[in-house]
Amino acid sequence: MSSFMIATFTPPDNPSPGTTETHEPKVIRADFGDGYTQAAPAGLNSDRAEIEATWEILTPPERDQLVAFFTERGGFAPFYYRFPWHAEARKWTVERWSETLVVGSYHRINATFRESFTLAV
Repeated sequence: MSSFMIATFTPPDNPSPGTTETHEPKVIRADFGDGYTQAAPAGLNSDRAEIEATWEILTPPERDQLVAFFTERGGFAPFYYRFPWHAEARKWTVERWSETLVVGSYHRINATFRESFTLAV
């Protein structure tokens, strides 16, 4: 893995239907005694997306490709990926994934993608 360029994730196929994108903007809030509340975003990138992606039926080589990519990044190194419903690639990290043996030698991979706002390009 090069320390100068961010990799691009190229899975064997798009994630399966049911992939979920979640947003929970971070907000700084001040509550005043009279019931009045004042709120503001917590920084420039206060709305970090998190996506639970699933690949339902993977052959052993497809499973190995995904696991190798995630393992190589160690949960901290960002990479570019464009989900099918996004207009452009964004930076992500995958800190957690799981594997399930579905049937025979076919696997399911679930991965949690967290949007990365690192300055690295």
